[in-house]
Amino acid sequence: MGKRSKAAAWLLAGAFMLGSAFPAWAAEAPAPSKVKTDVQIVADLGVLQGDGSGVSDAYLAKSTTRLQAAILFLRLKGLEATAASFTGKENFTDAGLVSDGNKAILAYLKANPQLGWSGTGNGKFEPAGQITAQQYYKVLLESLGYKQDSDFTYDKTVSFSGGLGLSQVANAGSLRNGHIATATVEALKVKVKGGSKTLLDTLVEQKVVDAAKAAGAQYASIRIATDAALGSYLVDGAGKTLYMFMKDTPDVSTCKDQCVTNWPVYYSESIQVPSELKAADFKTIVREDGKKQTTYQGWPLYYFAKDEKAGDVKGQGVNQVWMVLNHSAVTVASQEGLGKYIADSRGMALYLYTKDSTNLSVCKGNCEVNWPIFYTEHLPVMGDLKAADFATITREDGTKQTTYQGWPLYYYVKDTKPGEVKGQDVGKVWYVIDPTAAAKPAPKVEAKTYSIEMAKFAFSQKELTVEAGSTITFTNNDLVMHNAVSDLLKEDGTPVFETKLLSKGESESITITKPGVYTYYCLPHKGGMTATIIVK
Repeated sequence: MGKRSKAAAWLLAGAFMLGSAFPAWAAEAPAPSKVKTDVQIVADLGVLQGDGSGVSDAYLAKSTTRLQAAILFLRLKGLEATAASFTGKENFTDAGLVSDGNKAILAYLKANPQLGWSGTGNGKFEPAGQITAQQYYKVLLESLGYKQDSDFTYDKTVSFSGGLGLSQVANAGSLRNGHIATATVEALKVKVKGGSKTLLDTLVEQKVVDAAKAAGAQYASIRIATDAALGSYLVDGAGKTLYMFMKDTPDVSTCKDQCVTNWPVYYSESIQVPSELKAADFKTIVREDGKKQTTYQGWPLYYFAKDEKAGDVKGQGVNQVWMVLNHSAVTVASQEGLGKYIADSRGMALYLYTKDSTNLSVCKGNCEVNWPIFYTEHLPVMGDLKAADFATITREDGTKQTTYQGWPLYYYVKDTKPGEVKGQDVGKVWYVIDPTAAAKPAPKVEAKTYSIEMAKFAFSQKELTVEAGSTITFTNNDLVMHNAVSDLLKEDGTPVFETKLLSKGESESITITKPGVYTYYCLPHKGGMTATIIVK
């Protein structure tokens, strides 16, 4: 067995122990550490303000919109008050979709195109449109004083951000307000371009953030790192790996003398953690030598002296008693009358939608507003859950979503706190998932045959839903010639499908194997002859 394989095996053994309850003979209760999540920090600073219910779990699960991102941009630039009081009349054509207060903000953005919010074309802003991690990192870079096309190009936004230490949500599949909190906290600690002050210092100077609150927000970070062999594990803010010692007892360190030289203790009085970690899991103990040490779920935390840089995990599996601190973003919750069900690490229930099929979500638009998608890189490796049951799909809009045994996973917007399962049995199509039961896999689609007629300068089916691999036959019944051409292009720039020009009575068939939404048109009559094929 190779070193990495052994490490993975040892990790698994340690992970099961980590998930087990400590015995009752634990030492005296440790003191709570001063711990805040990313969300708590930006909420306390007033940078993230939430909606009518504040910064709730339901709010954090929602998709981040273009309007939200624009307001955060103005807030981080110290321009929000100016924009809110703007009286200019010219505005985007879809400004009527927002509140009166936000209309002023949109008008300000339109009047100041140099800020980079010139809209999406045709005079529209699309305030409810979703944004990606790349787009929000662009917001943060510009808040830090960097300019697109002079300091970085848009296609290099994520890598340029990573060079500044902004990377925690770079791989987020669908950007949620919880991701925004994490990314914004990262940016607050970064120095503005060409200066010695951080973005947080600048916001204090501009009186956007209260100085006393800013002083109280100086926390050491514990983050989550991911490794192909080890899974997800805890690291400090600099990326240095944190370990546990299997010979320790609950909240008691047995590592002394030379052991501490090789395995220095980790301690911080104030700790900032990602929102998917629980603040209550971190505590402080006083060691036998009188020094303090931070614990996680009862395990005292250590570094390894031979780890020289971020990403090193040389201590993993040493003597089969030193392990990284595993983290899973998915867990198993339970409730009387309902039994066990899959939840995220905060305890928020995850649901399946029976109208979905294998690795394909059909929930979009208002459906996605009410049922925000779930995505994580931090897959489970222990307990009732198996990493092999989880996978990632790319949705129609390009965002990512986590699946369980082929079922795309969702939150429910009316679940506002851990333990709530208000989405159970909604519409007889939404359900939590019991991982201990014999789960019914998501249904697989079977290819079929469909027909579309061309008559009276129109396609007979304005919107047709088909199964991947199905055959679709176009038949022209008009005296003039028609064809069908996909709007979506392949990598070589040619349409995904394009029939020949068909005379009256002629037919041609196509097959589409990749799920997605395909709009198409008749080339000679493109102005009014269009339709859509949805492939499941």
